[in-house]
Amino acid sequence: MSEENVEAFKRGTEAYNRQDVGGLLRELDPEVEWHSALLIPFGGEATVSRGHDGVREVMGEVYEALAEIHLDYSDIRDLGDRIVGTGSIRTRGKQSGAVTELAFGTVTDMKDGRAIRIWTYLDPQEALEAAGLSE
Repeated sequence: MSEENVEAFKRGTEAYNRQDVGGLLRELDPEVEWHSALLIPFGGEATVSRGHDGVREVMGEVYEALAEIHLDYSDIRDLGDRIVGTGSIRTRGKQSGAVTELAFGTVTDMKDGRAIRIWTYLDPQEALEAAGLSE
């Protein structure tokens, strides 16, 4: 199942980058719990979304505020039922046009080929440490 988990992680990332909420939800367990740090650089707080409805709501807010959002994982580590991706995230605000590029990390727990728990970090090293890895 491990290789399938990595492929599901990649499909979810591609859907996220296309702003395809339906495609993203297909890669998420209906009971998903997503701990996101994405809004912190924009003056927001870390958020937790639960279930498809929670993800749909927060992604609507993100896509409404940002003209562009692109995750680029330069390293994806397969830990069986856990996937760790590190790289960067690039955003461009709809109103301001301001471009932001930040280091980024994600730890994703998989269940039956879908993401069940997701944690995002603005420091890739934190993601590695959360997964029990070190550089």
